[in-house]
Amino acid sequence: MLDLIWLLPTFPLLGFLSLVLTSGRLPKPIVAAIGAGSVGLSFALAAMIAMTFLGSGEDYYIVETFTWMSVGSFTPGFSFYLDGLSLVMMLVITGVGFLIHVYATGYMDEDPGYSRFFSYMNLFVAAMLMLVLGDNLVLLYLGWEGVGLCSYLLIGFWYTKPENGYAARKAFVVTRVGDTSMAIGLFLLFAHFGTLNIQDLMHAAEIEWATGTNLPAIAALLLLGGAVGKSAQLPLQTWLPDAMAGPTPISALIHAATMVTAGVYLIARTHVLFELAPDVQILVAWIGLITLLMAGFTAMTQTDIKRILAFSTVSQIGYMFLGLGVGAWSASIFHLMTHAFFKALLFLGSGSVILAMHHEQDIFKMGALRKVLPISFASFMIGSLALTAFPFTSGFFSKDEILLAAIELEGVGFWLWLGGVVGAFFTGIYTFRLMFVVFFGENRGHHCEGEYGGWNMSVPLMILMVLSLVGGFIHIPVEAVFSHGEAHEEHHASLLIEGIMIAVPLIGIGIAYLFYGSKTLSVENLMASSLAKNLHKFWNSGWGMDWLYDRLFVFPFMWLARINAKDIVDQFYGLVVEINRAAHQMIVRSQTGYLRWYALSVATGLVLIITLGVLL
Repeated sequence: MLDLIWLLPTFPLLGFLSLVLTSGRLPKPIVAAIGAGSVGLSFALAAMIAMTFLGSGEDYYIVETFTWMSVGSFTPGFSFYLDGLSLVMMLVITGVGFLIHVYATGYMDEDPGYSRFFSYMNLFVAAMLMLVLGDNLVLLYLGWEGVGLCSYLLIGFWYTKPENGYAARKAFVVTRVGDTSMAIGLFLLFAHFGTLNIQDLMHAAEIEWATGTNLPAIAALLLLGGAVGKSAQLPLQTWLPDAMAGPTPISALIHAATMVTAGVYLIARTHVLFELAPDVQILVAWIGLITLLMAGFTAMTQTDIKRILAFSTVSQIGYMFLGLGVGAWSASIFHLMTHAFFKALLFLGSGSVILAMHHEQDIFKMGALRKVLPISFASFMIGSLALTAFPFTSGFFSKDEILLAAIELEGVGFWLWLGGVVGAFFTGIYTFRLMFVVFFGENRGHHCEGEYGGWNMSVPLMILMVLSLVGGFIHIPVEAVFSHGEAHEEHHASLLIEGIMIAVPLIGIGIAYLFYGSKTLSVENLMASSLAKNLHKFWNSGWGMDWLYDRLFVFPFMWLARINAKDIVDQFYGLVVEINRAAHQMIVRSQTGYLRWYALSVATGLVLIITLGVLL
């Protein structure tokens, strides 16, 4: 059974090829069967492989298929590596991915690009599986670039809208910055070790590189550059909120549950390098902390339902980076899994709300929807409780593991913990601000007839509701992967610390209720001062990061493009053309057709040759 692991990316890849080669000529039921069915087959096979692997007692298993390329001693292959980490990732990708595909069969039912949509989705799943199952960094990088391509195609899926094309290009360009950093990191690793096989690299690095030296720090920094690009962390987080221009199932699959966690997976997979570079590892924690706080402030000011969830995603990935930075590798992967459950639930729930509201996304044009949209309301309620780490929901267990690991870290641990707790406070506010505005209060004049779609949209929501509630009780088998580097296996936090971590998000929920539920406190009064208005504007803009990047990079580039409109490089080649053209005209003039002219030319040439021969 384990030898069939190569079929996991093959099924969705075949689905992609089937849909592309038929160019949208297949009936919708067949497209849905291929699009969702191929991922369903991968999930069923992944589940059987997982049971076989866990029953085998092995720590890892390698499946070699064929050699991809052979350049000297460099022979990377299409080989797959299965251990506890890749097992968790493949189950999340195929399991949550299958539910989202099923949901999308209803959500996209009236879209003319139905077949094209599922072809892109299938290609994404195939690339993501390649990324997490590849046993070498070349194969991982193939999947890495594949998901980047699919992200571009899916964000700009509705390409007739210029703003969608802009969002797709922005995502592509910003993530390319990180991808370039990662590629340079791969070159560095290959130059020093002569291989890009992940396990061989990690083993060689442990032997040859001393902790705290320059080379592991540079390598880790370069890989971190790739991770912050894909996972939308500071300073490359600006692309993710704009990526909400794509269809909502895309937001759930790529920008909540799977692709944006690729950076988390990369750091976890190469954790040995980061342990050899402790300064870079603690930098990972600070990046995560600062990002989650910035995103939390910004989410409180947004009015678009999907952008609120987008900034929430940036914030939650910040928690994963915080966990990685303090050495809580298992807790970060645990939070990756639980986040996939409740964030996919929230995004799919928002999709149902948006369709029911006739594509309205402004939360302040909604209200009193809890009775009209009972399934969407239940989805949001359970997803919101898990997101805010409400006791005994899935998010509670995973987020608390990260924060407990942070406070036990010597030195800056307390400050990292405190920042994480403050972030949880903001999470409670912005999450239930959305809940109270959309589902409670009064009808704001909108017309909503009820839930949109049939069983194919409601059943995935119900399954994700269950997973969001009980996902925290799932044991992930990653101990063997991180056994030598896990910073905290048991936590001994005081009851006070535990109580603070439980109480702070609840206080955030209470504040959201006072402002947006009971309206005991007035938002208008809070926003009356000029300071509050300026802060709101600043946070709403994403802390001015787009403004800053425009002036640092975009505007100077556009200025150079304008002054170089005729392109100095093209002018050089244009000069070559003109010289050849002039020479051609001179030669043409020598072709007179008169015999005496040709005889004189021959004689003159002969005299010149003889003269040169005599002189030289």
